[in-house]
Amino acid sequence: MKVILTQNISNLGTIGSIVNVKNGYARNYLIPNGMVAPADESNKKALSAQLRALEKKKVVLLEEARKQAKAFENLSITLAKKVGEDEKIFGSVTTAEIEAQLLKEGITASRKDIEVLDDIKKVGVYQAQVKLHPEVVAKFKVWVVAE
Repeated sequence: MKVILTQNISNLGTIGSIVNVKNGYARNYLIPNGMVAPADESNKKALSAQLRALEKKKVVLLEEARKQAKAFENLSITLAKKVGEDEKIFGSVTTAEIEAQLLKEGITASRKDIEVLDDIKKVGVYQAQVKLHPEVVAKFKVWVVAE
């Protein structure tokens, strides 16, 4: 099913793009949540008029992402984990744990957009990044300490 994106959707595209998705995904998730519009003839004609508004929306979203990226510049979060010999941690640090810690700091970020750049095996400082916009990625530090 061809649809027109009304939002930036990771792994699909940016606002105003016409993409092909599975029928069930479009009908059951994307259309009810207002993320897309069906790419029929009337919507394609209306798209040209709406592209100007969508371009303005793109610019606003990009500016918001850049402002939010500045909040990440000096951010460092601390996660306490159980450790064993040689300061090796039990288990691993997940993006869900990082998301929860970011929420405690007052910053909202989806765990799907968070990526840990290094393998976290021991206590120490690691780099992580969050994709705020297709063009904006913010990096921050993750401190892993002994519990």
